[in-house]
Amino acid sequence: MLALLFLIVVGLSTGHAQSDTINTNARIFALKDLEEIVLMHHPIVKQAGLLSEEARAKVQQAWGDFDPALKSQFARKTFGNTEYYNNWSNELKVPLWLAGADLKIGYDRFVGTYTNPETRTSTPGLAGLGLNIPIGQGLLIDARRNTLRQARVMVDYAEAEKIKQINKVWFDAVKDYWNWFYAHRQYALIRDGADLAYTRFLAVKNQALLGDKPAIDSVEAAITFQERSLQLAKIKVELNNARLVMSNHLWNQQQEPLELPDSIVPQTTEPAVTAVYRNQLETLLGNAASTHPELMALKNKGLQLQLERNYRREMLKPKLSVSASLITSRTDFGSYVPEYYDLQWNNYKMGVDFSFPLFLRAQRGKLQEIKVKQMSLKYDVQQTGREINTKILSAYNTLLAYESQLAIQTQSIENQQILLSGELAKFELGESTLFLINSRESKLIDMKIKQAELVAGYQKAVAELYYSAGAISQR
Repeated sequence: MLALLFLIVVGLSTGHAQSDTINTNARIFALKDLEEIVLMHHPIVKQAGLLSEEARAKVQQAWGDFDPALKSQFARKTFGNTEYYNNWSNELKVPLWLAGADLKIGYDRFVGTYTNPETRTSTPGLAGLGLNIPIGQGLLIDARRNTLRQARVMVDYAEAEKIKQINKVWFDAVKDYWNWFYAHRQYALIRDGADLAYTRFLAVKNQALLGDKPAIDSVEAAITFQERSLQLAKIKVELNNARLVMSNHLWNQQQEPLELPDSIVPQTTEPAVTAVYRNQLETLLGNAASTHPELMALKNKGLQLQLERNYRREMLKPKLSVSASLITSRTDFGSYVPEYYDLQWNNYKMGVDFSFPLFLRAQRGKLQEIKVKQMSLKYDVQQTGREINTKILSAYNTLLAYESQLAIQTQSIENQQILLSGELAKFELGESTLFLINSRESKLIDMKIKQAELVAGYQKAVAELYYSAGAISQR
């Protein structure tokens, strides 16, 4: 038996010499540190920021339809010493927001033997100032104004999508943080248990060598240490994996990935919880109804459909536009021009353009399609709103359940600690066994691990409560 005890002592001493030691230089990586890194440097967060920039770029593109345009065309033909035509046409077109009108300033010079008499001008040419105004289709809303208004709405839509993506990234990061916290806490408890088992083994071994304890007790102590060492090796792998998953959310300013070193540990969290979230339920429900990114995106989608519907209604009107220009042979402000060739109300060009499809099937079909989309969106808003409220209430109920479980678990740990202390006192008096001490100690470690699991679950429930409400939690 003494030989067996010697082998156990040598084996355990070697194994424990290779076990992990507590890092006294560990630095705390708090949740607020994670938030700063994620919201400032995470690639998906930066990518989400591009959604708003892209939407604003489309607004700028839509404004391009209102850019003034300068057009010039020149054509000349000579043959057999005859100038058939010498045509030069110039126009500056300035789109106006009001009534979809266009302001036009032009200069034409059409001369030549075979120039069309309708367009022939004098040698100096003719200048003109006029307007083109739609008085039917396009008076209230036209394609370019519709495009611009929808592009402006899409800026708010993109902002809602941006918030939605950022919230999702942060929620995933918070869950991985508390998974890392649980793995680290579990590892620390099992490591402390293994150290206690080894210390107790040495004490029992010395007593056995002195004859105060039976040698079989040292075997019992050795088995307990070996079991906890196996647990420690297993949870170390889980801790390393949790740390790797946590590192996925860490990036520096140069967009280079960061890794969590072993010297970094999560923040410590007291088991006691507060009922502060009880008073925020109505606030969260109210804010979700008005600012939740999913509802905001649907709201802006509805505004876009309403603009499109208004535009399609306008397209049911007949096309009727009037264009008129005052013309003059004046080409500068200093030269003399006879009064009857200058800008006069009786020197003008005008035209009327009218068209109307008799059945309007294309536009009526498009309008009906928009109405169907609006009805579908209405149902989508109702269902999404209800699902959001359900998720908030579900997360809140989960939070309350964790509060209750944590209170019970804390009391159970205190009671188990009392049992263990009493068992140790009885063991010192020779009235208990090492098996009972190890059993109560293992039970206490398991209860503390369960408490850490509940703390992590509680914190993830807090994050889910805010995420369900469309906000970033735990700022």
